[in-house]
Amino acid sequence: MKTLRPTSFDVAERAGVSQSTVSRALRSSPGVNAETRARVAQAAAELGYVVDRHASSLRLKSSETIALVTICRPGEDRSAINPFYFALLGSIAAATSARGFNLLVSFQESEANFRADFVRSGLADAMIVIGTTSNRAAWDYFAAAQASGHDFTCWGSPGGDFHWMRSDNEVGGRLAADHLVATGRRRLAFVGPQRSPQRQFDERRDGFTAALAAHGLAPVLAEPPPAEDRHAQGIAAARALLAAHPDIEGIFAASDMLALGVLQGIKDMGRSVPGDVALIGFDGIRAGTLADPALTTIEPDLDAAGEALVAMALEDDAHARDGTRIPVRLAVRGTA
Repeated sequence: MKTLRPTSFDVAERAGVSQSTVSRALRSSPGVNAETRARVAQAAAELGYVVDRHASSLRLKSSETIALVTICRPGEDRSAINPFYFALLGSIAAATSARGFNLLVSFQESEANFRADFVRSGLADAMIVIGTTSNRAAWDYFAAAQASGHDFTCWGSPGGDFHWMRSDNEVGGRLAADHLVATGRRRLAFVGPQRSPQRQFDERRDGFTAALAAHGLAPVLAEPPPAEDRHAQGIAAARALLAAHPDIEGIFAASDMLALGVLQGIKDMGRSVPGDVALIGFDGIRAGTLADPALTTIEPDLDAAGEALVAMALEDDAHARDGTRIPVRLAVRGTA
């Protein structure tokens, strides 16, 4: 005699909830509290109930997939992408998986592969966009796509027209300034783009400058010269900065990739770190821990960032649609 497979209605009866609650609980919906989710999970395990993902997707008209677009520089080798974005991608993947969703990743760099219709085409339930802000053509494309009704969430987008999320950049700048002053440094500099579409850099500089003003100090602002990447920009910026201001005692760089270049540039000028010049970056990339000495940095909570981006993309009520900030912390290592 054939044994009937348990259904979600059987799980609902055993757990003492409605069938719709079972469906939402097993999809890790934030609308179901932890106690109810645990009770439903226990009932499902006792009955041997397993969600038929394909049938569920068809019934709910859901792909159970989130699309993640990573914007690259035209012609950029994928291995050369800022490692911060790979770390963020990993956090997004973990948050997506925790909800029982799949992640569709698309690297985009030019009109040949720009695409924003993952949701409308049914390939995904939501879309997230991350990546370099230096690719203006890409961001212009996505700005036009959003204006035409395509909805998605961005990390660190240029301008305020997008549904965006960023690190708490101003707080990070203040943490860097306060730490450098606390270590006895008085002659300080900020290395970072001064007219960048990447608003994050401005926020980091402004927080740094405001905190120093409270100590009666003003930083030297150093604009990195054009170069093939942030690391090369950092090397050139450090050489020019120390040649013009040999009394600099501490530097806050707008990103870790810049900071790693600055570290090399300081050494090229015959200075020691942190003996002569202390250095702090921003991003918390793993490469910073491998530098000599290891890079002190402002580190965003990437686990929180991944969860919040997924939540915002799926329009969970617990998250705001605009202006969400991710907390940061000072990770003290060898350079400061």
